[in-house]
Amino acid sequence: MTASTLPHGPRGGLVPFVAIQPRSGVPLYEQIYAAVREQIVRGALRAGGRLLSTRHLAAELAVSRFTVVTALERLIAEGYLIPRRSSGIYVAATLPDVRMRPGPAKKRAPAAVASHAARLSRRGAALAAVVITGPRREDGPLPFHPRRPALDLFPARVWARLVARHWRSTRPSHLDYGDPAGYLPLRKAIAEHLSVSRALHCDASQVIVTSGAQQAFDMLFRILIDPGDQVWMEEPGYLDVRAALIGAGARLVPVPVDGCGLDVAAGVARAPHARLAVVSPSHQYPSGETLTDWARRAGAWLVEDDYDSHFRYRGRPLQALQRLDYESGGTPRVIYVGTFSKTMFPSLRLGYCVVPAALVDAAANARAVASRNAPIADQAALTTFIRDGHYDRHLRRARLVYQERYDAMRAAFARELSGVLSLTPASAGTHVLAWFDGLRRERVGVNSYAARVAAAAAAENLVVFPLSRYCLEPPARDGLVLGYGAVTPRQIAAGAARLARCVERVRR
Repeated sequence: MTASTLPHGPRGGLVPFVAIQPRSGVPLYEQIYAAVREQIVRGALRAGGRLLSTRHLAAELAVSRFTVVTALERLIAEGYLIPRRSSGIYVAATLPDVRMRPGPAKKRAPAAVASHAARLSRRGAALAAVVITGPRREDGPLPFHPRRPALDLFPARVWARLVARHWRSTRPSHLDYGDPAGYLPLRKAIAEHLSVSRALHCDASQVIVTSGAQQAFDMLFRILIDPGDQVWMEEPGYLDVRAALIGAGARLVPVPVDGCGLDVAAGVARAPHARLAVVSPSHQYPSGETLTDWARRAGAWLVEDDYDSHFRYRGRPLQALQRLDYESGGTPRVIYVGTFSKTMFPSLRLGYCVVPAALVDAAANARAVASRNAPIADQAALTTFIRDGHYDRHLRRARLVYQERYDAMRAAFARELSGVLSLTPASAGTHVLAWFDGLRRERVGVNSYAARVAAAAAAENLVVFPLSRYCLEPPARDGLVLGYGAVTPRQIAAGAARLARCVERVRR
């Protein structure tokens, strides 16, 4: 296809030819980047030509606008494209390297995406294929972005005062390297809080402070898994956990989840001798005794991802798996992972794991290798924040607000999307699953109904993800994962109206 025959968009912009291959294992933004770059290099996209807008290009390719922006930003950074304010994005008049220009008598091989990935290890290439990041905006969160806390609720002034107080009275030890396991007063405060709020059986010696839950996963998987070990993972499951497991070289075994949690019998049928299982019982509570019994028989470890148990606003709190493991006797098999990213704010980058005594030394050494220790001043300020009661007060307020926002979301969807999208019941957390009414069986993938709605929503500054994004195997039915924690009832109502328009456009 030559430059003159390339299709033009609604405003005359060039539309690059991109053959999306959703099952190739290569991230979509990499595929778009490679295809556009190849057409620029061989002259199919003429120098000085203006591309179709990112919003319209995302609609043409049936991908999210964020995916298109990620690919084009890389091409801009490398000098293949030139952005012009209030005008658009243009093909550069001069390529960044003249040697990349095709010679008149020499045919160039297409710039294959795989050639870029070939420089990576097999684990690196697999890890690169897991797109775990989402769109960001400087002026606040976008409606329906899952797993985002209510940043507008956080008592920032109180926190700033505590941080300033610790810096004014800082000691030389706070400026030196710290204990890789974490600031001891903070570890004591965490252990005391968990013993009351989650009935955990632990003391400060078992608490390892990390730079968020993600570092805890990465650290734990590296000390517990050898490359090729089988690991049970909830299906659907958390993408960040999947990425950490891939980085550790695990062989992922998707285990279905139902209303009662992870299906232990299905896991045993698929991989009876798996080395580890990752579960999130605060949302999906499996039969704890069955799960811990299997772990002891198989000599496996259980990693309990308890990222939002503090936000249960209906029903009785669910017992932590770690506590059940302790009460059942025998060798402890459960490792508890928590985070302050969801209960306070993500950029704090403080989390923790509670490990059995037998793993303390290995976990502390792995923490030292990863990044030595988290900033001690922040750990000291957090200690005071917990000890002075600010943390518990913030959690109580957040629980009430999340229930209010969930109820506002149900009301808005009933008003704007009745008969189109149905929300599943929720009793905790900050996100919910929505099913398309009348769609029982539908193809899953980049061109599925849910994926097309997600792409249309991205053009309206909404962040919704297809359920299939969180699955290793194509689900029998696709839906949307919607967050409500980070936005106000007014923003939820406006977002529901925009999402209804997106669904209507896709249906036409």
